[in-house]
Amino acid sequence: MKILKAVNNRPYDIWCTDSFTDLKKSIQAICQPSSICIITDSHVAPIYLETIKNIGQQIAPTYAHVFKAGELSKNITTLTDIYDTLLMHKIDRSSLIIALGGGVVGDVAGFVASTYMRGIPFVQIPTTVVAQNDSSIGGKVGVDYLKYKNIVGAFHNPLLVYTNISTLKTLPKRELIGGMSEVIKHALIYDASLFEYLVAYKNQILSLEDSVVEEMTYRSSQVKCSVVEEDPKESGVRKILNFGHTVGHAIETLSDFKYSHGECVAYGIVVAAYMSYKRDLLNLTQVDQMIELCREFGLLEPLDKYATSDIWQHMTYDKKKAYGKVSFILLKGIAHAIIVTDINEKEVEEAMKFLEETCG
Repeated sequence: MKILKAVNNRPYDIWCTDSFTDLKKSIQAICQPSSICIITDSHVAPIYLETIKNIGQQIAPTYAHVFKAGELSKNITTLTDIYDTLLMHKIDRSSLIIALGGGVVGDVAGFVASTYMRGIPFVQIPTTVVAQNDSSIGGKVGVDYLKYKNIVGAFHNPLLVYTNISTLKTLPKRELIGGMSEVIKHALIYDASLFEYLVAYKNQILSLEDSVVEEMTYRSSQVKCSVVEEDPKESGVRKILNFGHTVGHAIETLSDFKYSHGECVAYGIVVAAYMSYKRDLLNLTQVDQMIELCREFGLLEPLDKYATSDIWQHMTYDKKKAYGKVSFILLKGIAHAIIVTDINEKEVEEAMKFLEETCG
């Protein structure tokens, strides 16, 4: 078991372990809630809800809300359904919300916690690679609106992130593979040694060897914590965590979520890497290394074609836009991310052609 300390406007621990044995202790160390409401989805509930509910009942009266799994549930209607559940069970500011699931659950439950009664405490129990390595850390929560991802949101830190890596063993293979794009992203923007670790231990990671996955998750989480600590509200360096996401979110939305978030981030990584190459920031060998690592983890499957004009339109609606310009993350070498605001549609068009050839 390893414990990270995430420090910004409200410190919290990130537990990285291989069971739920210490969950009760870890919650009681940070709060004594009057009641608990677990928010989860229809995929996770049959596997882990009873276990977590039983642990919760040892602390306080515990209730649950289950919504339909998938990105399409990440909307305002789901929020109102959850608010109704919270009111029905008289959840108040002395209560605790537990987000049990992947990135969608964490974003939705976290946004509920940030807005219900102007903010109540919550705990993240991430059960996917994306959530364990990225979305559960840093306090960014929100929902989609009119098909624009995460356009309605807030910053609301959890009291605790409790990562049980054994939950990955119940993930569908596609979810496991897709989630690796966030780990690869962390390596590419910040930690060259993590990139080398992924290359060296890819087989053990894919076979979910506990010690290797725990080390990977710990090191990947360290990257997220380091960047967030430096810039908790995404006004500067934290934007580098969006590497691969600007185009990735556009593809995800245009496909009506046919491709998972992680798969789309991998596509976005290739686009950003190629644009970096065209600006003489990377050489072709480095681009090939990034593509090869993505492929070795099963990413970059064939992709449908999308009009550059549609990609560009979604990019210009991206929530990271300010003063009329989209912040875009490029690489000046492995583990050296830079923020630019002068990309143009022609660059994106050329990079999308390269992506289509790469995934053809």
